[in-house]
Amino acid sequence: MDVKPLAGASGGEHLDSEDRAADSSGARVIGAEISGVDISSPLSEDIVTRLRQALLEHLVIFFRDQRLDPQQLLAFARQFGEPMAYPQLTGLPGYPLVTPVIKHEHETRNFGGVWHSDTAYLERPPMGSVLYALETPPTGGDTLFANQYLAYETLPADIRNKVDALVGINSSAKAEASRTREDRQRDAGDQLKVLVARHPVVRTHPETGRKSLYVNIGHTTHFEGWTESESADLLAMLFDHQIRPEFICRFHWQPGSLAFWDNRCTLHYPLNDYHGYRRVMHRITLAGDKPC
Repeated sequence: MDVKPLAGASGGEHLDSEDRAADSSGARVIGAEISGVDISSPLSEDIVTRLRQALLEHLVIFFRDQRLDPQQLLAFARQFGEPMAYPQLTGLPGYPLVTPVIKHEHETRNFGGVWHSDTAYLERPPMGSVLYALETPPTGGDTLFANQYLAYETLPADIRNKVDALVGINSSAKAEASRTREDRQRDAGDQLKVLVARHPVVRTHPETGRKSLYVNIGHTTHFEGWTESESADLLAMLFDHQIRPEFICRFHWQPGSLAFWDNRCTLHYPLNDYHGYRRVMHRITLAGDKPC
């Protein structure tokens, strides 16, 4: 098994760039491609341990040229956590824990098309997500991932001290995110359910012990005890800060590509630059714990 740190997104580099996203110490900030592993079959305990460590170190790991049916995708995900139903969306027939993410040629909005952490409006947001590409456009459709450890650690000291004590209110009804779900909900015949959860603005990772910024423009509406108006300026500053180019990697999808990200310390953003083409993905969400 080989682990290759991913190239940074600053300047628009893709996977084969020689430039690497790095913090001030020279460490790679986010993302690694895994090669030499066929994930369609059960993995050894040693490989699972090494992949879990790679996820904790790099925050998101990527695989190429995999061939996975829904049952194999589920089997892979179950080696790292417990799959859960994605709220407000319907899974595949016979595989309710596998959610199809499809953008048709005629659609102009893409699912989850803002910077976000998955379903932060749940009391127990997922620990991670697995996304597998079946059909990709000839160009475009990349996904960006941002390191929220660095987002927290590089805040000015006075802002860091302030946010350490704050609690964020997260809602599934926030317009930036809910409008990207409308077509999927209508297709599935789902009723819109408003889900709200309160989480610390700074959460501590239960495995690494590191602190990360845990707000996102897709779901966080205000701070507990503050009005939305009172929260607006600080939230805007945090939203801008947490997606600075030096925190980001960019992944170019191909059929057979798979991404597995740690939802507890990352944001992601699927680019919507492939109108007129179809994109078909399958995703699995892994259950998590209550942020603290």
